Amino acid sequence: MITLKNGSSTAGLKGLSPAQANILNAIEQSKIKYEYNHLEELAFELNLRERIIINSRMLNSNAATFATFPNSSFNPYYWIKTMSGYRLRESRRPSAAIRDVFENSYLYSFECVTAVVLIFYKSILDTIRPEYFDRLYSPMLIWGHNFNDAMHMVTYEGIDNIPGDVYYFSNPDYEDPIWMGENAVFLEKNQYFGHGIGIVTHNKMIEALNTLRRMNATRSAFQLNQTTRLQFPELYKYS
Repeated sequence: MITLKNGSSTAGLKGLSPAQANILNAIEQSKIKYEYNHLEELAFELNLRERIIINSRMLNSNAATFATFPNSSFNPYYWIKTMSGYRLRESRRPSAAIRDVFENSYLYSFECVTAVVLIFYKSILDTIRPEYFDRLYSPMLIWGHNFNDAMHMVTYEGIDNIPGDVYYFSNPDYEDPIWMGENAVFLEKNQYFGHGIGIVTHNKMIEALNTLRRMNATRSAFQLNQTTRLQFPELYKYS
């Protein structure tokens, strides 16, 4: 359900791409009330969610590989490996470094949480001015849950099935801790991207994780009732 505080209507949104129209429909059909100050704020969210989908598909098709932190790699031209993650060199711009992940992906290997962070960073960069991005996200440290607070990423209980959200598939009987679960971007109806697994359906995500359980496992992988997403109204302020 969508409420526009200035009394306008979503009919005022013109020229939406098929992905944006799909996202808009999902928000409108939700039982949760989503409030926007005006159409421009809603349009910003539709655009940013679409970029999350596009960048997820890009990461799926490029040469970046899946790896644990000890075996991971980032392009050393931009990044220094530390105990806490990859720190951006002071002489490099965050915007250029994030673009490099997608342009020179063969130099990168990381796990699924880091993949989500990189997708979110790239999608924000695609929707705000690069100079704003550089100011917001400098200094920059990336690995797992290490990211700049100005990303405005939150996790809360519940699932709303809006494309561009991230869901977690838990694997309680994992063999290797790296496969204790998978963070997956919801792309569209019954289609998810999880780095290391690829673009698959809900059931195929469960099946893939079930192949990564310890011997004599008894519990199936399952989707947690939680959503991770960007706080779009906060990011709109930078647009």
